[in-house]
Amino acid sequence: MKKILIVDDDPFILDIYSSCLKNEGYAVDMANNQQKAEEKIFSTYPDLIILDLNLDTSMPGPEGGLSILRRIKADPKSKNLRVIVSSNYSAKDYPEISKLSEMGVNKVFLKVENSPEELSKIVKEILK
Repeated sequence: MKKILIVDDDPFILDIYSSCLKNEGYAVDMANNQQKAEEKIFSTYPDLIILDLNLDTSMPGPEGGLSILRRIKADPKSKNLRVIVSSNYSAKDYPEISKLSEMGVNKVFLKVENSPEELSKIVKEILK
């Protein structure tokens, strides 16, 4: 069974994505902040990470998620982990987002434009 880690600070997103992916037969774990995410990533090495970029509502911006992504890609044991960025940020607001594919991100998923079912299709495609 493929393991997926969902990293998002929004409990609603965690719940809806988790339910949808569990119904598809995946083992799903969740983290709601940067520290928990890094602990789970580097202890379990999931098959796929669905990563929100804004993980701290007191400090809006993508730096929390980008920091996790940089750490994943810098570590030889995790650098090949598959990552979907699930965010509402655009390159218009944060130019560094346009470089996510160069950072090893498999897919960028805009939450406001896509449903959990569409995310499930993307997950299937990446994990096949």
